[in-house]
Amino acid sequence: MKAFSLIGIVVCVGGLFLGATMEGSNVMAVLSPSAMSIVLVGTLGASMAGSSFESIKAIPMCFKAAFMADPPDMNGRLQELVGYAEKARRDGLLALDEQVGSIEDGFTRKGLQMVVDGTDPDVVAEVLELENDNMKKRHKANIQPFEKAGGYAPTMGIIGTVFGLIHVLENLSAPETLGPSISAAFVATLLGIASANVFYLPVAARLKGLSEEEHHFRAMTIEGVLAIQAGENPRTIAEKLVTFVPPAQRAADAAAGAGAAPNAAKQAA
Repeated sequence: MKAFSLIGIVVCVGGLFLGATMEGSNVMAVLSPSAMSIVLVGTLGASMAGSSFESIKAIPMCFKAAFMADPPDMNGRLQELVGYAEKARRDGLLALDEQVGSIEDGFTRKGLQMVVDGTDPDVVAEVLELENDNMKKRHKANIQPFEKAGGYAPTMGIIGTVFGLIHVLENLSAPETLGPSISAAFVATLLGIASANVFYLPVAARLKGLSEEEHHFRAMTIEGVLAIQAGENPRTIAEKLVTFVPPAQRAADAAAGAGAAPNAAKQAA
């Protein structure tokens, strides 16, 4: 489910608010403007200082990916590659030339184009693996602001609380205000810890998971492209590629990938 991460955050926030309400707390106290300024704006500034401009600029894209990204279609890619393998085995590698331009995925298109151009298999493998590894490095850089924010936010909350307690100590002559003032001071700590553990760190973890999935998906593609170049039997290629698919997802399509190569080839053609 694409929005599963967003649902998780909503459930977490709902649980916190429900528990606080059952305890008799005023959950709207977390909307203190001063605490939000110190924690949220302070965390943003610290994260900007510790990250590159490019990674900060990519934050909106990362938000969209974390909450709305489609999972890789492993079975679809398997059948697609098996289809290309069947066509190449039947008509030769050059027969794929007319299809390369219509391949939507740039990574697959690059690999098959090098195969059609007669590039040495070792070079094809090296280029595709470098592309895959560098993609993972870019993802890691884009995840950094969220990880840093998860570390900075609780500290910013403590700073906000210290500011609040300083204000309390400056007004000891008015005992009737001490309780509300101390309570307000700790809102910053609450906001800092909550924002880190409910939002920043879960988003970072989700982005890491998506990066690993994409890296695995591309590794499967590399294996398929190299097998096509080597002229392996499409059924053997399907058996290789299905090992990349989690067992729980193989139920309907594993047999199709291994036994329906001709159908996949017709679709690819």
